[in-house]
Amino acid sequence: MNERRPGTILLGMILAGMAAGMGWGIRGQYGHETGAMMAGILFSLVMVFLYGGKLSSLSGARAAALCALGISIGGSMTYAQTVGLTKDPPLIGNWEALQWGFLGLFIKGGIWIGYGGALFGMALSGRRYRPLELILLLLSLLLIFFLGVWLINSPYDPENKILPRIYFSDDWYFEPEDAHPRPEVWGGLLLALVSLIGYARIFRGDRLALRLGIWAFIAGGIGFTSGQAIQSYHDWNQLSFEEGWLANLPKNINWWNFMETGFGVVWGAILALGVGLNRHLITEADDSEEVEIPPLAEWALVILHVGSIIGHEFLIVPRLDYFMSYAITMIFIPVTCVMAGRYWPYLMSLPIIAAPIAGKTVRQLCFNEDPPAIELTMGVLAYIVLPLVLLTSLAVLLARRGQFGELARPFARWSLLLATWVYFWLNFAFFHYPWPWIPVEEWTGRTPNGLVFAICAITLTLAALIYGWRKTPEVE
Repeated sequence: MNERRPGTILLGMILAGMAAGMGWGIRGQYGHETGAMMAGILFSLVMVFLYGGKLSSLSGARAAALCALGISIGGSMTYAQTVGLTKDPPLIGNWEALQWGFLGLFIKGGIWIGYGGALFGMALSGRRYRPLELILLLLSLLLIFFLGVWLINSPYDPENKILPRIYFSDDWYFEPEDAHPRPEVWGGLLLALVSLIGYARIFRGDRLALRLGIWAFIAGGIGFTSGQAIQSYHDWNQLSFEEGWLANLPKNINWWNFMETGFGVVWGAILALGVGLNRHLITEADDSEEVEIPPLAEWALVILHVGSIIGHEFLIVPRLDYFMSYAITMIFIPVTCVMAGRYWPYLMSLPIIAAPIAGKTVRQLCFNEDPPAIELTMGVLAYIVLPLVLLTSLAVLLARRGQFGELARPFARWSLLLATWVYFWLNFAFFHYPWPWIPVEEWTGRTPNGLVFAICAITLTLAALIYGWRKTPEVE
């Protein structure tokens, strides 16, 4: 298969759109930062699979993991009220609120995906970012984040009805009688994102980080606005869904989840186009196989990071929650270890991302539902032990095979296959197994989304099993 053919770019857009659409649609059930990493890893695995054929396995794993970590950062933003500006019942017919809401979604969507594109480019550009350099860079970005929040997202004093000049959540201008404002941090994240891309391009000469950062910002902005346009059209034109051809659609469609899925499809396809057009810049450093963390320390840091994620997601630890709430702080350990470790890139790409998803599935089915959907022991075995054992085993196997010279495509192929079906399986259980072949009148609000995710999973599986078995040619 020739990676230089235009058909490969089209294939990449289709597969990446499905991967990101499925991942982002599933994200809605699982939360912000940890949920967003599912879409990031599925998207990046597709890109490494198609365009990373000449990379080492370790370089491909590092790129995939960094993309997922980057996309997690935007999860610290509040956005539900921004969506509300375009669809809440009191604002139906208010074109000013609609336009302002879409502007906010474009900015927030661009920031969310922009970090993933920038870090993905940094990992694929052939520049070697050292651990100390990354630590200092992330600390600098954290300080710039606080500066940006102070400059752009302040003042914030809802008791006295004082809000920032540029504010995209619920305020008294649009809803004088029923506003419940939330603090925003998008300004700090935007300033930090610009600084990250600027550092990579100006100080490290990293053209790919700049280009993919810009492509990702545009992709995220268009993705969020176009995905929400689907839901807004439904809420603004409900009569059209009661008569005419739209009346034939299932009556219990979850339009919010379709918004999320549409967001993922669009940003995945657009960013894939950006990666494809800039694939000639994909390379790896001469010392890309260098490992700077000894195995014992590497596994100790894995335990520390996973423990902090579990504590943040499932326990009440105020100081830990405060530290992890800024998202940039959450990736201090993993970003550094991914770029300096041997096993970290594989473990991050597979079991570490999946661990909180598995835990949240069991929490929902065994604790949050009354009566429980499944007995606790069976739930733990089926939705925590089984998927995490499979993912960890594959991660260690791929890491060992990478040490013997295996390239990135086998890593991406098998990781994409297993990750796709693990996330589909966990979400399908979360959805209470909404089988599509039952009568349409018995469909739940989750069945249409479950059908879309099944189509995406099957298509990604076929692509992974069929594409790229011939010897990979040189890429221009």
